[in-house]
Amino acid sequence: MGETTTPILPCRTLQPVLDFYLALGFEVTFQQKSPNPYAVVQRGGVELHFFGMKQYDPTASYSTCAIRTDDVDGLHRSFRAALKSAYGRVPTRGLPRIGLLKDTTYGVRQFLLTDPGGNCLRIGQPTSDDPHHRPAPKETFARALHHASLLADSREDPAGAARIIDRALGLHDEQPTPEQRFRLLVLRADVAGRLGDEETATRALTEATDAAGRLTAPEREAVRDDLERLAELQQ
Repeated sequence: MGETTTPILPCRTLQPVLDFYLALGFEVTFQQKSPNPYAVVQRGGVELHFFGMKQYDPTASYSTCAIRTDDVDGLHRSFRAALKSAYGRVPTRGLPRIGLLKDTTYGVRQFLLTDPGGNCLRIGQPTSDDPHHRPAPKETFARALHHASLLADSREDPAGAARIIDRALGLHDEQPTPEQRFRLLVLRADVAGRLGDEETATRALTEATDAAGRLTAPEREAVRDDLERLAELQQ
């Protein structure tokens, strides 16, 4: 059996998408302008095809492709460095953008990479043989982080994530641990940026930075991914 599967993804125009993947170390192996705009990029074992649609709206895209790797941390570092070199910063909102590297609730360590065409690549490394979502925690703030993270990244619903975080941080009869509060604030700043709510994003970043300064060394190690995301959001 020699079958392979190759995603064919839409975009409005090819060149911005090709430039994006070239910056990430991909090679353009095929390109045509007529009768229909079409191109192929490849990096190692990853091959992606693209076709142009003049009326296509990248901001309304639901196109998604899953990519598995055996070094997700290394790939995330490499892509962040490449994007910073190409764009002068690590893009964390709008198009294109790169998301937080994190351990998911379904046994995969992954990050989301969205190209100028609005196509989302879910790049991950399995950390478990069980692909099912783990049960949501019962503790208030762990549960809020669980559901807000799912809405923000797996369902691309930043508004829903914002509501959960605001409700959790607004509680008066319960208080999160320092780690939980820091993680909630970083995610709140992240989703506020995606929503274009700069006032809330700035306030959450300021509070997250202050919270980070109060963390102990073991706590900082536990939230290492979130500290990296905070640094990206501060750029």
